Amino acid sequence: MNDENPLRIETIDERLVVLGTAHVSPTSVADVEEMINEFEPDIVAVELDAGRLESLESERRIDEESLAKVIKEGKAPLVLAQSLLASEQRKVAETTGVMPGAEMLAAVKACQDKDLRIELVDRDVQVTLRRAWKGMSLREKWRLLKIAFLPEDDEIDGDDVEAMLQDQDMLTQMLEEMREIVPSAGVVLVDERDEYLAGRIAELRDQGKVLAIIGAGHLKGVSERLQKGTRMSTERRDELELVPRTSPWVKAFAWLLPLAILGLFATLAVQGDYAALLEVVPIWIAMNALLAAIGAIVARGHPVVILVAALASPLTSLNPMLAAGWFAGYVQLRIDGPSAKDLQEFLALDKMSLFWSNRAGKVLLVTALVNLGSSLGSMLATWGIIAVLL
Repeated sequence: MNDENPLRIETIDERLVVLGTAHVSPTSVADVEEMINEFEPDIVAVELDAGRLESLESERRIDEESLAKVIKEGKAPLVLAQSLLASEQRKVAETTGVMPGAEMLAAVKACQDKDLRIELVDRDVQVTLRRAWKGMSLREKWRLLKIAFLPEDDEIDGDDVEAMLQDQDMLTQMLEEMREIVPSAGVVLVDERDEYLAGRIAELRDQGKVLAIIGAGHLKGVSERLQKGTRMSTERRDELELVPRTSPWVKAFAWLLPLAILGLFATLAVQGDYAALLEVVPIWIAMNALLAAIGAIVARGHPVVILVAALASPLTSLNPMLAAGWFAGYVQLRIDGPSAKDLQEFLALDKMSLFWSNRAGKVLLVTALVNLGSSLGSMLATWGIIAVLL
């Protein structure tokens, strides 16, 4: 094992060893290969899910068809979040010359060469992100958005990178700092994943000699659970793999608000109170159109996209099955679609500011921010209408 990197191994017993790696460290890649040769495991458990392994093996790139699908399925914020979460690792990767996940891919290839059994023990990343987002309060979501959108001028120092990669405590401290900023997301991204990884690894203990390869930031939490002999029940695993459903009250409100607005317009029309109707309808149209247009402007959408956002929002806000951002994002994709270079580079963006210059990123920003603006517009319009009627 590399003498400069001796602290990231936990021997649970003679049949289970956990190796903590830094996802962008060149020494971690060598350590993985060396540990497999020394320990000679029957099973190698890696901190990957099927989707991430596919991405590492194929160097997957987003294409225009998948971008359109992301818009249609309302997954623009999720894809943006995935890219943002990976941005810090990509910045460090530029310094070390090692791409994130290289050590995990090295483990997979070594197992294939030696005909060893490989087990993917991480939870699906989309489940993790959805659970984190749904678990966050509005204040936490606002903090996260501020961190994402405010420019950062700090440069990554090479000495700091080396210290971080070699210091397990520093990696853990980074996770704890994130937990302080967004506590609910910290529970999902750190505690839940520690529990899930430990549970999946524990399932393998009776099946052979196991080498588990996980990120160093999870080493302490996972090892402590394994030392205690903690097992994960089927019910608990199902719970951790479940994306919490939207509250029935939230779903009901999404339908009741537009029905109430339409009912109000219809009542005023039937009663012949056209004066009141001419007061409240413009409020609904103006607030929805204005906030959706602002979202498109902030995303630096094409002028036609701004117009589409303004026209679509007052109508889509009356139908929970539609979203103004879908129309705006699709028009942005058609008018100023990403080039092959944009599509190739999108998943490698390492700064939030680059989303505006990359046309694939801009399509997603338009979709997400127009939807956000439209939602805010509906709420403000509702309060405005109530104020006028009262």
